[in-house]
Amino acid sequence: MIKNIFNKKVDVSDNFIYITDNHHAENQQQTNGAFSEKWTEYEKTTEKEKAYDFQKRWYLDLYGFDSEKDLAKFLSTKKYIFDAGCGLGYKAKWFADLAPDSIVIGMDFSEACMIASKNYKDTKNLYFIKGDIADVPFEDNTIDYVSCDQVIMHTEVPEDTFKELTRITKNGGGEFACYVYAKKALPRELIDDYFRVETKSLSNEQLWNLSKQLTNLGKTLSELKIDVDIPDIPLLGIKGGKQDIQRFIYWNFLKCFWNTELGYDTSVSTNFDWYSPSNAKRYSEEEFKDMINQNNLLIKYFHSEEACYSGRFLKEE
Repeated sequence: MIKNIFNKKVDVSDNFIYITDNHHAENQQQTNGAFSEKWTEYEKTTEKEKAYDFQKRWYLDLYGFDSEKDLAKFLSTKKYIFDAGCGLGYKAKWFADLAPDSIVIGMDFSEACMIASKNYKDTKNLYFIKGDIADVPFEDNTIDYVSCDQVIMHTEVPEDTFKELTRITKNGGGEFACYVYAKKALPRELIDDYFRVETKSLSNEQLWNLSKQLTNLGKTLSELKIDVDIPDIPLLGIKGGKQDIQRFIYWNFLKCFWNTELGYDTSVSTNFDWYSPSNAKRYSEEEFKDMINQNNLLIKYFHSEEACYSGRFLKEE
């Protein structure tokens, strides 16, 4: 039954379908390698289940679900569910468990989807594809629910990827959920852009060392528990008010992620996730909403916070 939605002949080996692991663009190929490195290493940590639980709770907030039960009720009405950029596949597995009568497909360009296919081989309604979510091998208007959570910014041209994921979303009520990074203060944006260039010349060892150093910095600053009263600096995009010193540096100058609840390994992985991929575009709220409107989608739910914008978008036609 899964083959009915494909626009090309594919070979399904148990729960895995191979399309490609190559991309013509240097930045995208580097980004794929960065996420293969990240997910392969993160698979080994004992912290991942705690991080998965956190991400699931956040997913409900990002996309407007009151509870896991609410999400399950929503998914149970969908025949085909697509997790675009599934990484290690834990959200695809979550969807498959919540909607056992649906077909769930996760797709990722990195080696992570191969790990996911092995970890979740016993989930009968769950499949994984290794390939590019900007070039999905599905027919038009076939997927009832497309979820692209914290991924689209890492594709070569996110606007084209958004259009492609809209293409496969079913007409007449299909929904497309998507998340993009929000633009930060100007000094932070300039440093981030600098690293998008520098990452291509750094080894994975150098990037992991950098990520550990930034994690240690974030932890040290957080443990100071110092609030500073910051003046508004509109031309630099710096918002005023009383702020924790770690948060002030984090949002305005340098990502140095630290989260006590999630732990050291997850914090290091989060910093690696930010600094290692060459592709990591950020958006203003207006830019993101323009992209939604240009694809003739209706906003069913919209969420904004300092780090991101996200929402669920309805395809009527």
